[in-house]
Amino acid sequence: MASGWGFTTKAIHGGKMADAHKSVAPPLYQTATFYYDTADEGARLGQEIPPGYVYTRWANPTTRAFEEKAALLEGAEDALATASGMAAVSTAVLTALRRGEHAVAPSAIYQATYQLFADILPSYGIETTVIPDGEVASYERALRPTTKLLYIETPNNPLLGITDIAGVVGLARGRGALTIADNTFATPYNQNPIALGVDVVVHSATKYLGGHHDLTAGVLAGGAAFIKRSKRILRIFGATIDPFGAWLAMRGVITLGLRVARQNDSAQRLAEFLAAHPKVERVHYPGLSSHPAHAVARRQMRGYSGMLSFEVRGGYEAGVRAFEALAVAKRATSLGGTTTLVSHPASLSSVHMPREVREAAGITDGLIRVSVGIEDAEDLLEDFGQALDQV
Repeated sequence: MASGWGFTTKAIHGGKMADAHKSVAPPLYQTATFYYDTADEGARLGQEIPPGYVYTRWANPTTRAFEEKAALLEGAEDALATASGMAAVSTAVLTALRRGEHAVAPSAIYQATYQLFADILPSYGIETTVIPDGEVASYERALRPTTKLLYIETPNNPLLGITDIAGVVGLARGRGALTIADNTFATPYNQNPIALGVDVVVHSATKYLGGHHDLTAGVLAGGAAFIKRSKRILRIFGATIDPFGAWLAMRGVITLGLRVARQNDSAQRLAEFLAAHPKVERVHYPGLSSHPAHAVARRQMRGYSGMLSFEVRGGYEAGVRAFEALAVAKRATSLGGTTTLVSHPASLSSVHMPREVREAAGITDGLIRVSVGIEDAEDLLEDFGQALDQV
C-alpha cells in the first residue's frame, strides 16, 4: 500500500514501529541495551535469527523506524542510519572497496568527502582518481581495470554542478563497478538516484532530512545485501546514531516535502534576483536556464533544491563585505534547515583543499554559498539586496 502513496504520506506513515500503546508520535527507545529472558533467546538475538534488539550499537527500534522511512523515500530495499553524514559516506565507500582497487570522484564535492578520497583511501591501499568535474567524459577517462567505484555528488558542493547520473551508471555497469550518489543537496523529494540505476545513496541527515539544525546524523540506502555488509563495518567502527538523533531525524523527515517545496520556490526567486544584479558576476543554480547543465537537471530532478551559490564582483574583499552585511541569513556551516545559512568557501569550508585544486574546481574568492531556509522570500530578497549595496 505504501508504494502507491504520495511523498509526504510515505514520510508520515511509512516505517512505523509496532507500539502497544498506539502512540501517534513514534516512541523513543532511549536505551543502550535490551534484556532477554533466556540464554537461548540471547543467542538467537546475537545471531539476528530473527532480527531483534540486543544493544543499540547494533540496532534500536527508533533507529530502525527512521531507516525504513529513508529506504521508502529513496526507493531502496534497505537503509542504515549513522552518527553523521560522513559516517554514512565512509561506511558506504569502505563497504564498496578493498585494498588494491580503484575509485573515481570529482574534486568539487563536500570537502570532507574530498579528503576521504584524496588522502585517507590511498593510505588504506585504495587507489583514487579525483577528476576536475562531474562530466561523464571525465569519469570515463579516469577508468582503470581495477575501478570498482564511481562516486557522484549532484548537485555538487558548492557550485551546484550537475552530473548525468544515468550516464555515470552506464559506465560503472559496463566495468562491473558500483555507483554511490550523495543525494544530500537534492533530497529524495527532488531526486531519486536509485531509480536512475545508482547502487547506493548517501545523505547527511544533519541537513534537509533533519531540517531543523538540531542534530548530526547520516543515512545510506541501497540493496539489502550491501546494507547488510555495511552494518558490519558500521558496528565495528562504532559510528552508530543515538536513538534521540534517530528520533529527531524521523521527525524531520515527516515535514521534508513541505519544507523543500518552499525552499525550491524561494531559491529559484533568489537565484533570478541575483542573476539580474549588477554586482553579481555569476549565479550557480540548476533551475536557471543559463546553468550549463540545466537540461540534465530538468531531466533527472523534480525540483532544483534550496541550494545556490553566487560570485560577487570584486573578489575576496567584496565577497566578504557582502557576506558580513547579511542580516536575515546567518553565517554558519551546514545547510538544509529552516534558517537561511550562508558560507564563504574561500575562507572556511574549502580551506583543506589546496588552493590550486579549489581554483580549478571553480571555487572563487568572491563565492558565497546559500542554503535557503523557509523564511518569507520577500525578506530574503531584501536582505541580499541590501548586503550587495554594501559592496
